[in-house]
Amino acid sequence: MKTPKSLLVVAPHPDDEAIAAHALVARLRRRGVAVQVLVVTDGRASHPGSVAWPRARLVAERRRETRGAMRRIGVAAGAVTFLNLPDGDLAAHAGKVRHGIGRAAARVPRPAAALVPAIHDDHPDHRVVAACAARVAVPGLHWFAYPVWPAGNRLPGAKPMPLTAQERLAKRHAIRRYATQTGRITDDPAGFTMTRAQIAAFSRPQECFVAVRR
Repeated sequence: MKTPKSLLVVAPHPDDEAIAAHALVARLRRRGVAVQVLVVTDGRASHPGSVAWPRARLVAERRRETRGAMRRIGVAAGAVTFLNLPDGDLAAHAGKVRHGIGRAAARVPRPAAALVPAIHDDHPDHRVVAACAARVAVPGLHWFAYPVWPAGNRLPGAKPMPLTAQERLAKRHAIRRYATQTGRITDDPAGFTMTRAQIAAFSRPQECFVAVRR
């Protein structure tokens, strides 16, 4: 990926931005590249049975986790936008997803790169985001797909960006700081918690992106 003037990272859920491109974002910010992050869902569906973490508290904390992780690598809070759409139900809100992505894409300085999940990702919300982004065409904006689920998935034709040992460690620590997703919430047995194997897969020695053909 050539160095763009700006980068847009489209994350279906709060934490996908770090899983997808923590090292890339850090590198580009050090080079002075403007980075915008668009988080599509509110993240409320990860622990629906938690009494200690009702919807409002969980959504607020997941936003705080995202802003904190991005701030540490040079992305200010004002550069992170939350569409606040229902986690787990994006298929019913595809129009709003497409509109939100379109608005974000139109605002970034160009030439620009934009990152979205792979169209065949295992998570249905990710597939909705990918399909909606495919319908957004902005001159001077080049789209790239990234893998999330299953953890450790590799995209055909992707060009890996090797990470240094320091970048890999920083990414692993960043993912663990999304504490609502890595074990902090303990009163919902059916809730989502990343396993150690998944965290290791997400912080592998490279980040992978593949150009999206249009």
